[in-house]
Amino acid sequence: MRSSQLFGKTLRQAPGDAETISHQLLTRAGFIQQIAAGIFSLQPLGNRSITKIRNIIRDEMDRAGGQEINMPVVQPRSLWEESGRAETFVPPLASFEDRRERDMVIAPTHEETATAMARAGVTSYRDLPFTIYQIQTKFRDETRPRGGLLRVREFEMKDAYSFDADEEGMDRSFQAMVAAYKRIFKRCGLEVVMVEADSGGIGGKDSNEFVLLTDSGEDTILMSNESDYAANVEKASFIKKEFPIGELGEVEEFDTPGIKTIDELAKAEGVSKSKTAKAVFYSVDGEIVVVTIRGDYEVNETKLRNVLGGSEPRLATPEEVKAAGLVSGSASAVGLTGMKSVVDDSITMGSNYLAGANKEGFHLRNVNIDRDFKADILADIAEAKKGYLSPDGKGKLVAKRGIEVGHVFKLGNVYSSKMGADFTDEDGEQNEILMGCYGIGVGRMLAAAVESNHDDFGMVLPQAIAPYDVYLAGLGLDDADIAGKAEQLYNDLMDAGYDVLFDDRDAPPGVKFKDADLLGIPARVVISSRSRQNGGAEVKARTSKDSEIVEESNVVEAVKKLLG
Repeated sequence: MRSSQLFGKTLRQAPGDAETISHQLLTRAGFIQQIAAGIFSLQPLGNRSITKIRNIIRDEMDRAGGQEINMPVVQPRSLWEESGRAETFVPPLASFEDRRERDMVIAPTHEETATAMARAGVTSYRDLPFTIYQIQTKFRDETRPRGGLLRVREFEMKDAYSFDADEEGMDRSFQAMVAAYKRIFKRCGLEVVMVEADSGGIGGKDSNEFVLLTDSGEDTILMSNESDYAANVEKASFIKKEFPIGELGEVEEFDTPGIKTIDELAKAEGVSKSKTAKAVFYSVDGEIVVVTIRGDYEVNETKLRNVLGGSEPRLATPEEVKAAGLVSGSASAVGLTGMKSVVDDSITMGSNYLAGANKEGFHLRNVNIDRDFKADILADIAEAKKGYLSPDGKGKLVAKRGIEVGHVFKLGNVYSSKMGADFTDEDGEQNEILMGCYGIGVGRMLAAAVESNHDDFGMVLPQAIAPYDVYLAGLGLDDADIAGKAEQLYNDLMDAGYDVLFDDRDAPPGVKFKDADLLGIPARVVISSRSRQNGGAEVKARTSKDSEIVEESNVVEAVKKLLG
């Protein structure tokens, strides 16, 4: 491709609303154009990189036994009502009514459609196992799209779905996809870690994220400093401190004027926060839920949502707390009736806690679970933090930032049971198909690559996903001899199998060099009167400060040494 014919222009300055490095550089390099909040067009350079990513994904999915399909973006809402996600998916489904007055949705993901496909196509165990995948557009009406291609509303995803007859088969399919993902990310030049993750709105019993570790990431990853344990903060667990269970003391009310917080209470009594039982009130589906956790820990609202069956909790407002007859700053689960009680298991690892007396300006001593208050749900709902003990007993947790680029789920029968996707086994019995699903954000992969591969001058893209392999700059092309040599190099490099962007513009050398660095193309070749006087053409890797002069006849070989 000749730069004089290339659509799109580079920019010296990024738009003022471009928050992340990838948003800034992809816009400045002419890869993307923003159409609306969280909605982007791919321009020729960006589309070339995305096409390379798509091709790598297809290669590895086919290698792993996947079969490519295509499912519709617009779907009947009734399909989502079958799965139970029509009202619960977050963010809410984008929907409309068609001319026949039927309710339709714009799909944010395709589990329902894939399940319907299997339901129609599978009757016997002989039809299993199989894996289908697509690279398709999705739409999620994010409340706060940000970061260019990192968090968008309309996006392209590779989503795959495996269907098996039993747990063992589902595990094999899951591991095959994990291996394929590792190959995909390696080929795209992304060093990722696989971490435990929350299944969120997709559902299922287990899930893992593939995360590119970078300081610009929006996700927090907790990792052991002495083992391979790693988890998203939403999912991470840890070893909680246990204290001896002493003889249970008698409950004693005492005066605490002006004390409203756990910190104040512990300080006033001269004890650690671990000796306090903290009450937090949430509104869940219009009802107040009291959550009790030891005072040295915080509530993880994702874990809380999961133990509540997927209902989204939010902190109750002061007005809601008061309307429920609760006393903010002096509350506890002691004596409360008519509301659900959720208790973190840290409460069972000690005894004789300080807690609110549900009376303004008063607290209680020697409060104990079971005797003084009950748990409708007892579970781990505590948020892991850096410095806590790793759950495998090896080392402490350290916090890192990262960008999620892929997610894999063991769905089991979450969808097949609700949507009637069954098969007949060898004994003639009906069984529910077991599923897995596997997603990769295609545009997000490009953005993540830029976030982790850039310098002060622009992108430094891995060859596998760079729009071109070689940036060829001709300087002084009004000289017929220079122009002829540049054309020869252009053809020689293309004949050798390289994608070449030939900068044949009538522009100053500085402009061309700045654009070469901005675009992040792995190899740069410059032909000019000066280079020819020095013995040939300049060849330089994007990652190198220095170039070397190579005889024109050896340029292809020199590029091969740089790129392979």
